[in-house]
Amino acid sequence: MRRTAVVTGASSGIGAATARRLAADGFHVVCAARRADRVEAIAAEIGGTAVVCDVTDQTSVDGLAAAAGPEVAVLVNNAGGAVGQEPIEQTDPAAWQQMYDSNVIGTLRVTKALLPALRASGAGTVLNVGSIAGHLAYEGGAGYTAAKHGVAMITETLRLELNGEPVRVTEIAPGMVQTDEFSLVRFGGDQTRAEAVYSGVAEPLTADDIADAISWMVTRPQHVNIDLMVVKPIAQAAPWKVARD
Repeated sequence: MRRTAVVTGASSGIGAATARRLAADGFHVVCAARRADRVEAIAAEIGGTAVVCDVTDQTSVDGLAAAAGPEVAVLVNNAGGAVGQEPIEQTDPAAWQQMYDSNVIGTLRVTKALLPALRASGAGTVLNVGSIAGHLAYEGGAGYTAAKHGVAMITETLRLELNGEPVRVTEIAPGMVQTDEFSLVRFGGDQTRAEAVYSGVAEPLTADDIADAISWMVTRPQHVNIDLMVVKPIAQAAPWKVARD
């Protein structure tokens, strides 16, 4: 019987790449995302299960837990994202609320709902997709860095609280990853601003790079816990220090 992995935000980007990779690793993947057409297509492609889920809605998350079943080996909390890049003085608090609800409270809701199934597997892993923004600061990024710092603290606290139980708690913190939607969403659909993020960067990370790292983290022997993996492209030394042609 194949072990079950749950991936949130699985309709595109890192989530979709991770769903594909974990399916290739032999997991039955429960693909969760808000967009029904996209998540159903991914699930059909990999022989997984599609669940339409909004991590900011408790009823929706309860439905995901029911669909995942009584035992879950891996939970990848990937749903989230960034909105805006204004300085604190000019920022819209609603944007901060949106980021906090999806990145932090969404991670809380899904983790809490699936912990019984992770325990029941006898060898569970919670992997939270954070960001280097959860460990550093940069101008214009306060709302996103605050949210991703929250994800980092959830990870560390949960690891303390579950010490002695058969559930590993891990975080991957990517740097610059070029996907179809992350920067486009951040800048409200402004294609020019989104493309400028990666302008002149020879090889930003791809979603497949992160999926490869996630696969490695969750397939280590169960006694091995990768507390934190930070992954950046060679062109990026820090959020504010990127080599460009």
